[in-house]
Order: sequence, then structure tokens, then C-alpha cells
Amino acid sequence: MRRVDLRKSKDLFLKMGEVIENAEFNEVLVILFEIGDFSAVERSFSFIKEKKCILLNSLKFNQKDWTIVIKKDKNAL
Repeated sequence: MRRVDLRKSKDLFLKMGEVIENAEFNEVLVILFEIGDFSAVERSFSFIKEKKCILLNSLKFNQKDWTIVIKKDKNAL
């Protein structure tokens, strides 16, 4: 399991894509990112599905941060 802090990322989805691409199969990633509005959260669900990952958990960390827990799954390819 690896924790990735993307709260200061200028392009959340570009950086998240790089993190997922470099992850090992079956690796669990805990990704923390900042939300301005809820659209980034909704988009992240679609994004990780496109990247062939499984969403394990999603929760509001505090007033402006969100956490998703995903697993890169080789069976989803």
C-alpha cells in the first residue's frame, strides 16, 4: 500500500495517471487530493475506471481534501 499526496498538483488527473501507470499490479494506492467543488471527485471515479483500477474506498478527509483508495488490477485489462 502506498500513500500519494496530490493536494498541490497543478494537473491532478495527469499526475494521477502517472502514479497509476507506475504502480505495480495489485498495488493499493491511497490518493489524497484537494477539491474545490465535487466535480473532481466525480471525475476521479470515471478516471480510475478508465485506467483499469478498482475503487476500494472514497471519503472526505476534511473540509477541502478527499481520499480515494484504489487497486491496480491486472484482471481488469
